[in-house]
Amino acid sequence: MDYQQILDTIQEEMSYRDVKGKVASYIPELAKVDPKKFGLHLYRNEHEFYGFGDHEEKFSIQSISKVFTLSLAIRNLGTKVWERVHVEPSGNPFNSLMQLEQDRGIPRNPFINSGALVISDILVDVLDNPKKELLEFVRKITGEDHIDYDENVAQSELSSGYRNIALVNYMKALGNIKCDVEKIVDFYFYSCSIAMSCKSLAKAFMLYANKGAILHTGEQVLNPSTVKRLNALMQTCGFYDESGEFSFEVGLPGKSGVGGGIAAIHPQQYSVAVWSPVLNKKGNSELGMKALERLTTLTGLSVF
Repeated sequence: MDYQQILDTIQEEMSYRDVKGKVASYIPELAKVDPKKFGLHLYRNEHEFYGFGDHEEKFSIQSISKVFTLSLAIRNLGTKVWERVHVEPSGNPFNSLMQLEQDRGIPRNPFINSGALVISDILVDVLDNPKKELLEFVRKITGEDHIDYDENVAQSELSSGYRNIALVNYMKALGNIKCDVEKIVDFYFYSCSIAMSCKSLAKAFMLYANKGAILHTGEQVLNPSTVKRLNALMQTCGFYDESGEFSFEVGLPGKSGVGGGIAAIHPQQYSVAVWSPVLNKKGNSELGMKALERLTTLTGLSVF
């Protein structure tokens, strides 16, 4: 299959002029991003990868990082993670307080903000230096030592993240948070600020396309059973309250972020990452979702 020709077709078809959404503005630093940025990278192995546009430019991965933090939590705590966070789609906005009230402080899944904050609490509790160890994990699975936090984005989130702070405090009041609230939100905001390119993200997500083994070293970082469950969660919960639509249109497990990125995988076939900062009303990249729909249509490959 000529993947580069398919990607070139997608680039020719997609246009910034066709999107109607806006860049994320509730995080001040993200509001500064050029809305016309657009890149995609598809990775099959070290010798077979394809891309177009701004696929090598770094951006804030935001909630895509929740896949990495969840992976770390499971590596350290195993199935005990599921005692504090469930695995059901939320059907509500990713920062809903109302749902926590209904569910008595147990988040519906680890990919909404409340769920990721519980995962952050776990990592702050069990790791000696969670920020350092998260970066080491991401650098290890990509083979890229230059990946780092974006300090400006992290500070921007710390200065405006009142709703996330409220989520942690509310869960602490209901007994589902152990550590100091300030340490949890600091780690959470820094994890969301990780800056990566589509190229780096696609390499990282090959871990989930390759049954938990790092493709370029062969090291088994996650067991296949864990990856099976992570991929299932990405399929059902990876796109906030638009996860069903993504499954219907695209048909791949994936995870989005309000920085405009989407990473997705086709098990044992490829990983792909796309970046376009303009978001639809549900907080997902408008052009990114369209590009991935065209990818699975033109290749004829999805998990269904």
